[in-house]
Amino acid sequence: MDRLYEYMHRLLDEVPTAFYRYMYPQVNWDGRMLGIVGPRGVGKTTMLLQRAKELIGSSRVLYVTADSMYFASHTLYDTAEAFVKQGGSHLLIDEVHKYPSWSRELKAVYDAFPDLHVCFTGSSILDIEKGEADLSRRAPRYLMQGLSFREFLGMRHGIAFDAFTLDEVLEHKARIPDVKHPLPYFAEYLRSGYYPFGSDPDFPIELGQVIARTLEVDIPQFAEMNTATGRKLKQLMAVVSTLAPFKPNMTSLAGKIQASRNNIEDYLVYMEKAGMIARLETGTGGLGALGKTEKVYLDNTNILYNLGGGNVDVGTVRETFFFNQMRVRHRVTASALADFAIGGITFEVGGRSKGADQLKGAERGIVVKDDIEYGFGNVVPLWAFGLTY
Repeated sequence: MDRLYEYMHRLLDEVPTAFYRYMYPQVNWDGRMLGIVGPRGVGKTTMLLQRAKELIGSSRVLYVTADSMYFASHTLYDTAEAFVKQGGSHLLIDEVHKYPSWSRELKAVYDAFPDLHVCFTGSSILDIEKGEADLSRRAPRYLMQGLSFREFLGMRHGIAFDAFTLDEVLEHKARIPDVKHPLPYFAEYLRSGYYPFGSDPDFPIELGQVIARTLEVDIPQFAEMNTATGRKLKQLMAVVSTLAPFKPNMTSLAGKIQASRNNIEDYLVYMEKAGMIARLETGTGGLGALGKTEKVYLDNTNILYNLGGGNVDVGTVRETFFFNQMRVRHRVTASALADFAIGGITFEVGGRSKGADQLKGAERGIVVKDDIEYGFGNVVPLWAFGLTY
């Protein structure tokens, strides 16, 4: 166990503490057991290490990663037991899904050591969901998304400020402190700001690897697919990247990748949970319409640019950004009149010249315009919707 402590302290010496993700203050860190889940690359490991660094000095804490060679000859349960016997109070387990029987053993840990606080993360929400049945009552789960435009400004450019509510955005109260011209920052965010590692020189390559491993490793392992099916997922992702946003036709998609129509909907669900795509659902028509997919988008604009290269439709970028940012705090649905609806508000997203014709008949309509710095009346700049978390 000395090696585990040594490894933890090496990591803690390097962990940044100048910036914390939006999720950090929302987590009930005092809970007995909790999970932090989300797509690959959104910063879960850094947040767990920040928590460990915060505890050092006041509590006996141990950070471990579940894919460590240590666990080739030790179990999670035995590690927790030895840690508790040494006076340990907080066990932080990173990438727990890489430990085969993680769910069963964490349940046993929870039941056996009532004074131990356990926090775990998983690089893929798929594997976490597969095992969470045993832990659903014991371990609340927090889903973390990538950086908002606001977080990007704080992390990448040192411009820190609190998030705004949607109402404040619509009332034109959303401002970026000491920034008169937000559009250059916004353009940077759209291409490389959603992921914390977006400033890396090799970001396009690294993001490509995240996409590939999600499709080739995470989803096939979760759904017990074979290698050939993993290739089908990559083909489907390529098709989606050229069509998005689009209303899915399962028969057509199945024909494009030579797969069974019955499997396509499952594939899309897995891809959404893994942070690769986002499905926009209908919001009207009663219970029968709930969950019906109206359009399929790529998950975020960074993936859009990565897969699209130089051939990216600016209208798609705008809609993808709005949907991606708004869904964190709100249920976003398709609108019968315009692009999106949130509660009783209808949103039409477009460029500087976008008109309000499609909002006729809406109880409350908002024109969301790109390429403008400030809003007026029912016109709100697109970038402002990235300041809500």
